[in-house]
Amino acid sequence: MRQWTMTTAAVVAMMAAAQPAMAQRAAIEETSVAAVQADMTARRTTSERLTRAYLARIAAIDRKGPTLRSVIALNPQALEQARALDAERKAGRVRGPLHGVPVLVKDNIETVENATTAGSLALKDNFTRRDAPLVTRLRAAGAVILGKTNLSEWANIRSSNSMSGWSAVGGLVRNPYALDRSSCGSSSGTGAAIAASLAVVGVGTETDGSVVCPAAMNGLVGLKPTIGLVSRTHVVPISHSQDTAGPMARSVRDAAALFSAMIGSDSADAVTRDADRHRRDYAAALDASIVKGLRIGVLRPEMSSDLAARFDASLALLKAQGAVLVDLKRPETEGMGAAEFDVLKMELKSDLNAYLATTPASVKTRTLADVIAFNQANAAAEMPFFAQEIFEQAQATGGVDDPKYKAARAKSLGLARAAIDGMLKASDVRLIVAPSYGAPWLSDPVHGDQFSGPSASALPAISGYPHLTVPMGLVDGLPVGLSFFSTALTEGLLLNAGYAFEQAEPMRVAPGYAASANAGPGMDGAGR
Repeated sequence: MRQWTMTTAAVVAMMAAAQPAMAQRAAIEETSVAAVQADMTARRTTSERLTRAYLARIAAIDRKGPTLRSVIALNPQALEQARALDAERKAGRVRGPLHGVPVLVKDNIETVENATTAGSLALKDNFTRRDAPLVTRLRAAGAVILGKTNLSEWANIRSSNSMSGWSAVGGLVRNPYALDRSSCGSSSGTGAAIAASLAVVGVGTETDGSVVCPAAMNGLVGLKPTIGLVSRTHVVPISHSQDTAGPMARSVRDAAALFSAMIGSDSADAVTRDADRHRRDYAAALDASIVKGLRIGVLRPEMSSDLAARFDASLALLKAQGAVLVDLKRPETEGMGAAEFDVLKMELKSDLNAYLATTPASVKTRTLADVIAFNQANAAAEMPFFAQEIFEQAQATGGVDDPKYKAARAKSLGLARAAIDGMLKASDVRLIVAPSYGAPWLSDPVHGDQFSGPSASALPAISGYPHLTVPMGLVDGLPVGLSFFSTALTEGLLLNAGYAFEQAEPMRVAPGYAASANAGPGMDGAGR
């Protein structure tokens, strides 16, 4: 099923109006923030023309053709907003690098024009008529909010047997590199959409891996920021300890530009009280020479031989750029994952209940218990592939008032931070690199996600520290990523390191929309 916030006639009219822009298809594929900004400055294009071109591309390959199902709803005011920004530019006002740039945001982030569903039919009428503060910041920077992206329903917290990228509202997101493969989650729609050039850049959210996994598995740059830099207000929550929004883009520079516009303090989100102090133009500050002499710790998890070969080649590039590589011993973190899971369940109950209480009267599910009951009553639509045992386990807790909560949070946070801080200190390194994940697995409605290979997300996610993934080429025609992470508030360092790696030998390969990983094209991508 697919949720629309415009009438069918309006959608048809909007798409018809966009069709002439299909002639610009080549101009918007794989383009960058800087390129579209230069074209608008030189009057070779306009924000309205770009917006029409992206709408036409969504109609052509997201709704038809490969049928990616990555965009869950379009902003009915996108063209009007683009025209207004063009008028500002003509009058001599340019707000910054994102002025007139079409952006997609994940559908657990509130926008004025659209319902915010988190992929669930329980929230299909969640028209809050408010922007999340991070969206307010994007609009202030001049971005055109093109629409909302599909996601793993409820940000992938409903069941341990879930199929990433599936939601009752949007269906299953398909990976543009191989349509039978997972786009990972929960920001699957943003990952697939930006990989397929359905917008210039996009916003995802992460609790543990939900920005960096879909970024890595869709050949993108993804940044999970330090907790406290980006507001979480009016974002459907899982965990106030670990939730954050983050940029997803086809280059480090584009991710840095989007991130720069997202940062800011929010009085309704106390953890962001110092965020304004860290606002700066991270894209303008990029400098590839930073890796010369930079001591980088290397984590080598168990992995397949082909992924190991990609990782070794990537390390060689960093070394050739002047980095000093130091092998690390992975620290002991026994019990960290179990403690994190307990925290997420308890915070989910309290945080989701608090959020649902702020939704309009049209939303009848006012608590987690209500959502569980809704899913049971609508099982054919909501639970055709997997159940809701995590929801039920969360409901059985006492929320953040549970006697186990504080101890579980102290344990998970303590182990994660001790691990990262300890590795950095013991080996005198500034940051750590590791393979982000293995390659995308087959989407499987029977068995759910079949995670294989390493995962770099847990330590930075639980610690609240930043985590950047950058394309590391293809393995058997499928994207893999290289992760950079360090201690709190080191986004500038990570972005510079990732930029240096990217500039040394660009590893991103545009998707080929193959039916499967064995059906080409694109089998001879970077490093193969």
